[in-house]
Amino acid sequence: MSAPSLSVADLAIDHALAQTARSMQFLLDVTPVNADEVRHAFTDGTVAEPLFHYRPPETSPDVLARALENIDVASVEDATLGHLLRAKHRELGLQIEMLRARGTGDFSVLSIELYGGATPELCRQADNILARVHRSEDAGHSLSAPEFLELAHREIDFYREVDPEIDIHAEMRDDVNGVMVSGNTLLIDRDVVVQRARANALIQHEVGTHLVTQVNGAAQPVQVLGTGLAGYDKTQEGLAILAEIGCGELTPFRLRQLAARVLTVHRMHGGAAFVEAWRALVDDGFPQSSAFTTTMRAFRSGGLSKDAIYLRGLVELLRHLRGGGNLDLLWLGKFSLDDLPLIRELDKRGVLRSPRLVPRYLEDPRATQRLDAAANQADDVARLIEGAA
Repeated sequence: MSAPSLSVADLAIDHALAQTARSMQFLLDVTPVNADEVRHAFTDGTVAEPLFHYRPPETSPDVLARALENIDVASVEDATLGHLLRAKHRELGLQIEMLRARGTGDFSVLSIELYGGATPELCRQADNILARVHRSEDAGHSLSAPEFLELAHREIDFYREVDPEIDIHAEMRDDVNGVMVSGNTLLIDRDVVVQRARANALIQHEVGTHLVTQVNGAAQPVQVLGTGLAGYDKTQEGLAILAEIGCGELTPFRLRQLAARVLTVHRMHGGAAFVEAWRALVDDGFPQSSAFTTTMRAFRSGGLSKDAIYLRGLVELLRHLRGGGNLDLLWLGKFSLDDLPLIRELDKRGVLRSPRLVPRYLEDPRATQRLDAAANQADDVARLIEGAA
C-alpha cells in the first residue's frame, strides 16, 4: 500500500535510488582484502611500506553511474522527499567517483567532500582524550571469530523473537577486516579476536544499531531509509557508540581508539606518510597491531576520512540529548541528525511506519541514566571515562 501523501511516481524514484545503493558495497570495495596478511608482515618488520590489494567492484562504476543518470530525482513532486532524494543522488554519484579513483590522489579529495575532515574542535577533543585517559584495560579473555559469530546469532535470534519476519544475518568471511555490517549482514573476519569485555558493546554497536536501523528502514515506504540517506554514516556511528555507552561498556581503550582515528585522519591530510602516522600512534601508547589497523583504515584506497565521523557523530548526538532531544525517531531508519526535522515532518504526515525493532540495550533502565549522564560531557568527552585526569 502506498504511503499517505506520496505519489506512486515519487515512490518509484525512491525505490530505484535504493536499488542502485544496494548494488554498491562501498566499504567492502574500498577496504583491502589482504590487511591481515600485510599487518603481520609490517609489525614483524618484513615490509617497510604496506602494499594493499582490493577486490574488483561487484558492479562496474560505469554501470552504476549509468543507472544513477537514469533516475530523475528532479521530477519528485513531494518537496520534503525531493530534498532527501536529491541529496542521496549526489552522494551516490560521489561514491561512484571514489570507486573510480581508488589508489589515486583524487580519492582522498573526494573522501573529504563525502565525510569531511578532522576539524580543529574535533582534534582538540581527540588530543584531550589521549592526554587524560590513561587507564587501559588488560587484554583479558578473548573470543575467536566462531565464538563471536555465535554471540551475534544469539542476538539476532532475540530480535527474531520480537519479529520473526526480519531479514538479517551474520557470517564469517575471509575478505573482510575486523567486524562490519554490509546491508543486512554482519560480516566477521575469520581471523578476528574480540576481547570478551568488549563483546557485548560490539554486538550492540553492530547488531543493536546498524542492523536494527536497517530492518526498520527497509520496512519504510521510503526505501532509501533502509540503505541510508545522504550523510547517514556520521549519525549511525554516533548512535552505535551511544549503544556502547548505554550498555555500560565503553572502555578507556575504545575511547582512545576513537581519538586515534581522528588524529590519524588529521595527520594523513597534513601530509604524513603511512609509517609516520603509525609511529605516532605507537608513541601514544597503542600496540603496534592496533596502530596498524587504525592507520590502514585511514589510508585505505588513497585516503578515507570516514573514521573521523565516529567521534564527531558521538559529540553531535550527546549535544542533541543535552539540548532536550531524544533518540526515538532515529530508529526509523538510517539518516543524519541534520535531516531529523524532515524525517519528523514525514512522520507527522503519516508517511512513515513505527520501527519494527528497538535496540535491546534500551530495555535496561540504567541505559537511559547512562546516556543522560554522558550528554553532560559533550564538550569534554574524555570525562566519559570515570577517573579521567
